[in-house]
Amino acid sequence: MPSLTYILQQIAIYWGVFILISGLLGNLFNLIVFLSLKTFRQSSCALYLTVMSFFNIGQLIESVLSRIMITGFNIDWTQTSLFYCKFRTMFLHLCSLTSFTCMCLAIIDQFMATSSRRQLQQLCNIKIAYCLSLIMILIWICHEIPTLILFNLIQSSDSSEMTCTNTSFVYQQYIIYVYLLVLTGILPMFINILFGSLAYRHVSQIPYRTIPLVRRALDKQLTSMVLVQMVYSVTVVSPLIAVNILIRSTTLSNDPVINERLTFANFLAGYLYYMCFVVRNRFIDDCNCKIRFLFFLRVHFTFIFVFPNDFDNNLSMLFFKLILNKINKEELLLVK
Repeated sequence: MPSLTYILQQIAIYWGVFILISGLLGNLFNLIVFLSLKTFRQSSCALYLTVMSFFNIGQLIESVLSRIMITGFNIDWTQTSLFYCKFRTMFLHLCSLTSFTCMCLAIIDQFMATSSRRQLQQLCNIKIAYCLSLIMILIWICHEIPTLILFNLIQSSDSSEMTCTNTSFVYQQYIIYVYLLVLTGILPMFINILFGSLAYRHVSQIPYRTIPLVRRALDKQLTSMVLVQMVYSVTVVSPLIAVNILIRSTTLSNDPVINERLTFANFLAGYLYYMCFVVRNRFIDDCNCKIRFLFFLRVHFTFIFVFPNDFDNNLSMLFFKLILNKINKEELLLVK
């Protein structure tokens, strides 16, 4: 019977590579759609989702790729580079906190956008969203300054290998009970569940309001997207936080058998969490959006980047340009 270490190694290589490639492609597609369509560029909720997709890419590269290298191929760059030891932990915390915050802001934004109160709708402003996003990123960067100071390479007591570890007991307790339990656990889950439920109630009342049909469809699509992402995030974050807290408990980690099982559980919980980064373009569900999605996939990746010189000379490209003009006209009507 294969050991847990061997099973973990195979999961890290095959499942990890799948999550890494699918997650990167999914978030890149999200960025392309959100940044290409004028409708979404003017939406505050779409801005939060854009920032979240950007930092999700950072999480995938730093966390999943390093998990593949460390567990799958036994290559740990944190043991050989002090800079990478400090930077990896800081960057992972920064991406995680920013991603959770953007998710919360997107749900709150949709709660206000779908509200019948005019005062709340006016707060869904793209300028306010830009300011909040910038302030949020600056706050989390300052929050991670202690990580750069307190994480160092320490020689293991039972071997000659260097280990990237936290040198402060107080900061370790902060990571367990504030960062893991509150900032990435209870607080975002509470905000997501509360405002997600309120946004769902608002969306269910939309058919009875006198608002433009296109605006109604856009609110439903964005709200359904953030709600699905919220439900999945809450489901997979809870076991990941619980396992991480157990691993950092000194009484449990001293037992090698329990420690191996907790490491295995943490690995599976971590990969389940990163599965939510795999693309879920929930807003592409009607006929026009399907055409638009296929169009952007083909034009952005094949024609503009591969055949930029032939774009205007090819008859088939002219056909796609006509479709693009039609889409732009629809967007202008949507804005009006």
